[in-house]
Amino acid sequence: MADTLEFNEIYQEVKGSMNDGRLRLSRQGVIFKNSKTGKVDNIQASELAEGVWRRVALGHGLKLLTKNGHVYKYDGFRESEFDKLSDFFKAHYCLELAEKDLCVKGWNWGTVRFGGQLLSFDIGEQPVFEIPLSNVSQCTTGKNEVTLEFHQNDDAEVSLMEVRFYVPPTQEDGVDPVEAFAQNVLSKADVIQATGDAICIFRELQCLTPRGRYDIRIYPTFLHLHGKTFDYKIPYTTVLRLFLLPHKDQRQMFFVISLDPPIKQGQTRYHFLILLFSKDEDISLTLNMNEEEVEKRFEGRLTKNMSGSLYEMVSRVMKALVNRKITVPGNFQGHSGAQCITCSYKASSGLLYPLERGFIYVHKPPVHIRFDEISFVNFARGTTTTRSFDFEIETKQGTQYTFSSIEREEYGKLFDFVNAKKLNIKNRGLKEGMKQSYDEYADSDEDQHDAYLERMKEEGKIREENANDSSDGSGEETDSSFNPGEEDDDVAEEFDSNASASSSSGDGDSDREDKKPAKKAKIVKDRKPRKKQPESKKGKDPNAPKRPMSAYMLWLNASREKIKSDHPGISITDLSKKAGELWKAMSKEKKEEWDRKAEDARRDYEKAMKEYSVGSKADSHRGERSKKKKKKQEKQVKGKGDKKGATSKSLSSKSPAKGMSDSFKSKEFVSSDESSSAESKKEDSEDEGAASPPPSSEDSASASD
Repeated sequence: MADTLEFNEIYQEVKGSMNDGRLRLSRQGVIFKNSKTGKVDNIQASELAEGVWRRVALGHGLKLLTKNGHVYKYDGFRESEFDKLSDFFKAHYCLELAEKDLCVKGWNWGTVRFGGQLLSFDIGEQPVFEIPLSNVSQCTTGKNEVTLEFHQNDDAEVSLMEVRFYVPPTQEDGVDPVEAFAQNVLSKADVIQATGDAICIFRELQCLTPRGRYDIRIYPTFLHLHGKTFDYKIPYTTVLRLFLLPHKDQRQMFFVISLDPPIKQGQTRYHFLILLFSKDEDISLTLNMNEEEVEKRFEGRLTKNMSGSLYEMVSRVMKALVNRKITVPGNFQGHSGAQCITCSYKASSGLLYPLERGFIYVHKPPVHIRFDEISFVNFARGTTTTRSFDFEIETKQGTQYTFSSIEREEYGKLFDFVNAKKLNIKNRGLKEGMKQSYDEYADSDEDQHDAYLERMKEEGKIREENANDSSDGSGEETDSSFNPGEEDDDVAEEFDSNASASSSSGDGDSDREDKKPAKKAKIVKDRKPRKKQPESKKGKDPNAPKRPMSAYMLWLNASREKIKSDHPGISITDLSKKAGELWKAMSKEKKEEWDRKAEDARRDYEKAMKEYSVGSKADSHRGERSKKKKKKQEKQVKGKGDKKGATSKSLSSKSPAKGMSDSFKSKEFVSSDESSSAESKKEDSEDEGAASPPPSSEDSASASD
């Protein structure tokens, strides 16, 4: 037989709600761990008194009764698991796992039996329902009637708030059955009554949640918060965990009390009670008990008279009464030496404490996340600035927590902590890249290396080159389309062909068509200088002398290989960082040596620059003369084209008058005929080219005649 049995997806019935978790049975006892809160119930094998197997709504259930009267219920078993559990109970706990079914007759008349913490309503030998008396918040009596009121359960969709029992009168003298019923209930019920004096009182403590100043009265079974507006009574059984956390300023302390179920104020639920103390506050405390009672109850954990810091006294008293350990931060230390990290959660700024078994964030809203419920964590870049990053946590239930605005210097410490705790890191494959990126951010404020500036320079160069390429292409197109040289004849020819194709239109129409292209050409000519402006902003001349290096860069080039050999596998950014540290630590004499080398390089650069500037000026003068000569030739060619256009117009005006004496010709026929003759003349002028000599005076005179 196996020494242990484990069951997943088992539900524990607590105050009317079913809490999911894992159940483990071993030789030592029974352990149930709540998946939601992480709370562990441990039942020693020697304490078990009875085990009951029965059919319930979720399949089959197991009810365990202990010798001190506590009852534990677990549901979600399969029917086939009964034999395995029965054999295990016999072998390891020496108990018979009894089978008892609930009564489903639906009768409302029966007998009430009080056993331990349970009120059982039975019909015959079969139970109908059971009420844990710890759920009872109030018990009132009437004539032959007892009313039980229950604590509201926020986790349950439907909560049972009240049950009334009719108790018939009996013939026995001196015994009131109603009062006897009520006393049995109140002896086990969780009814908070401030009877007697408080063990001790702490006055005017600053409370962050719920906000305000409260007097804390310590009673044997509950904690009473008394404020100006609200009062809260907190049973010690609802305290889940205690935390004592130092503030980042090292002058204050947080004392955090985790509660389940939470305290309520209207619709607001407070799962955490957070007290803030100053380390300088001291107190002398005297317990309202004699020394024998203190020794008997607390077994040396408290004494009648105590003194010390206020936060120490409060935490010490709470630890003794609640009987739970106080969780403090582990060995984590941030960049500033504090045991916490400043960050923002949702809209508020607070402190994130990495603990040995989880994370806790204080204070608004407080969040506690255990490692065993974390699915993975993620390190993300800050959304608003590069000086910070975000730390994301996603739980196995799919809930995501994002702690933002964490200083970039905290990245290395937090990453090492998460890695040491063996948590799943979503971007683990990018570990080196992430480290490099944050190292680059760390260097971005230094003068030696600015990664962001270098990246912007590279992008600027690329944009400038693209702009130059596009401007060169567009400039060529505009020059070819609207050059007043020989390409201008092609444009004129295109408009002439349009005129012949639409010759049915009048002279006015042809004139308007001629004017439109001229306007377009003028617009492009006006924009041409703006497009050609980037030509003056072209990249550096490759023949120009290179700028001299600084003393640091000369030293870095000479020492790079030595640094790599001393630190094998070092990354580029880490190498730059290490080089900066070595340069800062270098003596003044050694730096002067590299300063002299840098000065020599600067002189050589200035000398080469002078020679380069003289040569570039001569080239620019030659270029200007060639441009002027080219413009002069273009003007001559344009003047020649204007003269030929004038002669063609005079010929076309004379030809209709000459032909009218012979025979009548329509205007359309004349314009088409003369336009073809103009086209033939323009083709002849294109064949001649711009380099042909201008026409002689005799030719021009004959053409005019």
